[in-house]
Amino acid sequence: MSYSMSAWLNLLVRWAHVFAAILWVGSTYYFTWLDGQIRRAQGGDVWMVHSGGFYTVVKQKTLGVPPEQIHWFRWEALATWVSGFLLLGLVYYSGGLMVDLSDPRVGLPTAVIAGVAFLVVGWVVYDLLVRTSLVRNDLAFGAVSLILIVVASAALSRILTLRATYIHIGALFGTIMAANVWMRILPPQRRMIAAMARGEAMDPTLGAGAKQRSRHNTFMVVPTVAIMISNHFPTATYGSRYPVATLAGLVVTGWIAAAVIRRA
Repeated sequence: MSYSMSAWLNLLVRWAHVFAAILWVGSTYYFTWLDGQIRRAQGGDVWMVHSGGFYTVVKQKTLGVPPEQIHWFRWEALATWVSGFLLLGLVYYSGGLMVDLSDPRVGLPTAVIAGVAFLVVGWVVYDLLVRTSLVRNDLAFGAVSLILIVVASAALSRILTLRATYIHIGALFGTIMAANVWMRILPPQRRMIAAMARGEAMDPTLGAGAKQRSRHNTFMVVPTVAIMISNHFPTATYGSRYPVATLAGLVVTGWIAAAVIRRA
């Protein structure tokens, strides 16, 4: 493939990734804001104005339309993850950025396998951690998560370049968010809708679990964006004197910013 074609392919995938992420993050934070506004609204509904029209939203407790008429917000997450993984392959797995060519600690195939395995194992560890009682305490859950992130970053940096380490932490967050949508949010919602369509009582734990994963996504998206953008500024981030500590600082700062955004 010529350099010009490679550059255009990179641009097309990058554009798709950014725009899909805008749609996904926008809808995620919109519903987070909407849910908070409805809880605070005295009448239980929220009035909005946009494009010269007025809109009112009321949260429903029962299914008032056939299941096929419900709109699902799901393809934005899938498009973001697929385009992001393609970009990871173009820029890192085949772009010469995975290992230090002057002093490679492992071969490129080993580095790629380690990167992909990290995403898979990282999701499994997160999913198991959420199933423990630790998730009931936000501070404890965040502290353990941060320790795991720091340990994983230090371990990855012994195999991959620091730049690749940074991007794989961001890719892990993106993978967890997308997996949450498709594996832990959509399935229980389908079961809720199916039960109500049959006239049965809805299991409230299904909605609670899905909401918890959605909440986690709103906290992960800010550090993910911070990591992705900071990756282009090596002097301040992965090329600094304390790259792992800097990465941890970006994650914590992102979590704090997400908490502020959620309360706005």
